[in-house]
Amino acid sequence: MRVVNMGQWPLDERDERLHEPGGEQLWNESYYFDFVADDGELGGYVRLGLYPNWKRAWYWACLVTPDGLAASVIDHDAPLPEDPGLTVRGAGYEASQRIADPFRAAAVRLASDALSLDLEWRTEGGAYGYAITPRYEVPCEVTGTIDGRPFHGHGERDHSWGVRDWWTISWMWSSGRLTDGTYVHGMRANVGLDLPWPAFTVPPGGEPAHAAGFTAATSFDGDRPAETVLRLPGLAVTARPVAFAPVTLTSPEGETAVFPRAMCRFEAEDGRFGHGWTEWHQPPLWRSHLWV
Repeated sequence: MRVVNMGQWPLDERDERLHEPGGEQLWNESYYFDFVADDGELGGYVRLGLYPNWKRAWYWACLVTPDGLAASVIDHDAPLPEDPGLTVRGAGYEASQRIADPFRAAAVRLASDALSLDLEWRTEGGAYGYAITPRYEVPCEVTGTIDGRPFHGHGERDHSWGVRDWWTISWMWSSGRLTDGTYVHGMRANVGLDLPWPAFTVPPGGEPAHAAGFTAATSFDGDRPAETVLRLPGLAVTARPVAFAPVTLTSPEGETAVFPRAMCRFEAEDGRFGHGWTEWHQPPLWRSHLWV
């Protein structure tokens, strides 16, 4: 298993745990877990975001099918967890996110009237650490049960920490797996600069490798993302939404941002295809930002 360190904060197993928060109100630490069934007929994601200086946690769990959003648990006023298993309890639900084996395995549990999850993310290839912010991504095989029924698929989990202002910067983030076992990942923030964006590929049975020169171009149908073309060295992949699971976010000052995350079909220009998740974050001024 390879850990790719692109940044100035070399990752080690301690980074799977919580970090000492900064003093900013919007200092945030988050864990994401997403998944798509092998046939692309079912997918979902879980996010736990901790705002210790805002004195709250955000918990999201969404399940989709090609027909649309099937179930969700969204809580923007959850109590901060106090245990190593990151247990969160809110109205009608209890959830936990546990790193069972650092960089190798993680488990998510959710019990609620709307949705029940008991899933494990087991690492395939290794982990990729960003250069521009403290964050890493881990491509995974995902197994377990959803609403008591067996599940097998693939996805990605990630962990980040630092100031997260959802109401200023827009971005595109995408992670998919092609049916031959190739993983692709790329992220681009709309900051008006052409930076060396975080991107990697994992060949079938291989390890993650940085994809230099990554670019992404997104087109919209009104306010809704229509597709994103991801260009990696020697590989162009188009991500098209299959089912959206959006969240609306309200700042301490009352501003709103829209976070349209979607399960996508990924189509490579060489004929390969697969599935995964893409997000296009839309803060208040997102229409004036450059998405190409």
